[in-house]
Formats: sequence, C-alpha cells, structure tokens
Amino acid sequence: MAEVSDTPPPVQASKRDELRAFLILAVFIWPVIAVGIVGGYGFLIWMSQIVFGPPGPPR
Repeated sequence: MAEVSDTPPPVQASKRDELRAFLILAVFIWPVIAVGIVGGYGFLIWMSQIVFGPPGPPR
C-alpha cells in the first residue's frame, strides 16, 4: 500500500534565487556581522582596560 503524504514535494531553487541569496549574504549580512564582532571585541577590550587598567608591567 502506498502512503499518501500531505506535504508538497520540495521546490527546486533556481540559479537566480541562489545568486540573489548569495549576494544578500555576501554584500549585506556578513559585513554587518563582521563589523559587529570586531566592534564587540574592541568594546570588550576597551571596557576591560577601564576596569583592570592598561596592559603592561605593574608599577
């Protein structure tokens, strides 16, 4: 007996859809994420230096 499935078959993505998704990721999303990570790391270092003092030998 064959089972009847209520889910439609998966839709094939066209080359145009894949190119558009790649460009959105490459041009908009990943640069924003990269700037956020680098900026967040810089902010973390800055705040740690405010709390613990600058790096270097103790006075």
